[in-house]
Amino acid sequence: MIYRSKAPLRIGLAGGGTDVSPYSDQFGGAILNATISLFAYANIQILDEPAIIVEALDRKEIQRFPWSRQLKIDGTLDLLKGVYNRIQQDFGIPEKGLRLSTFVDAPAGSGLGTSSTLVVAILGAFVEMLKLPLGDYDIAHLAYQIEREDLQLAGGKQDQYAAMFGGVNFMEFYEGDKVIVNPLRIRSEYLHELENNLVLYFTANSRQSAAIIKEQVKNVHNKNEKSIEAMHQLKEQARMMKEALLKGKLNEIGEILDFGFMQKRRMAENISNSRIEEIYDAARKAGATGGKISGAGGGGFMIFYCPANTHHEVIEALERFGGEVKNYTFTKYGLTTWSV
Repeated sequence: MIYRSKAPLRIGLAGGGTDVSPYSDQFGGAILNATISLFAYANIQILDEPAIIVEALDRKEIQRFPWSRQLKIDGTLDLLKGVYNRIQQDFGIPEKGLRLSTFVDAPAGSGLGTSSTLVVAILGAFVEMLKLPLGDYDIAHLAYQIEREDLQLAGGKQDQYAAMFGGVNFMEFYEGDKVIVNPLRIRSEYLHELENNLVLYFTANSRQSAAIIKEQVKNVHNKNEKSIEAMHQLKEQARMMKEALLKGKLNEIGEILDFGFMQKRRMAENISNSRIEEIYDAARKAGATGGKISGAGGGGFMIFYCPANTHHEVIEALERFGGEVKNYTFTKYGLTTWSV
């Protein structure tokens, strides 16, 4: 028997960074994101031998262990082992050998929520295998706990919930890890136009988001007024984006993205750099009305809003930077699981 799952990656459209504690605990955060047709996959195959095999097929990494209730966290395939350990701890897994294999359609550090989405996908495969009575919020919160508490990885809360729920969502974040996911009912023609006009560009540079997020956290602890005010403005940006999408004010989206890009750079050092600024300026000169860095910043994917038919000119302008424009569609559904 093989138990399978897949969960979609996401584009953060507005409010990025306000889902990170302690800002969200003290002030409340808000983010608007949308899932896309790039996925994290997980497969669990039951083995006839008492062994635990974990492997990331996209990274060509594999580890093999004698059957055990806890696998050592040692810097290799820790997301896979972390989920296994937590499922053993909370629910127990029968003493059967298994092979846990994963694949992600985008590289780690790309800014599309790959790590958190992968954790959700792995959890989904175990939920399918063990028939665990967990709801959508339960799985997303458990994924958050595994990353932030068990593995001590820095980051926010949006990615786990985006991967779980799917679609276009306005999310609110409060003290005590309280999260409210508000699905947005956006007219199909607005979504088609947004999809047509939004260019997803991989800068060819992945980045380590942890250092940027840790500085952001430090700035809130130290009551850095410039950084905190930028986060306030990004929270307001999420509300602006929600209104623009619901009311079909698509001509405002580029300006809203540009507003957020300006604020994001004030949150922490290294969110932007000379290469990102050069790419952003080239896209603007070619017709984009705004854009943003996806995720914590520093590299990975960028998105640009290109109204009318300007996306062709923008794509052509980006070619000289050596990155890659990624084709995608928006997705309606989050985590999906099945068995064969």
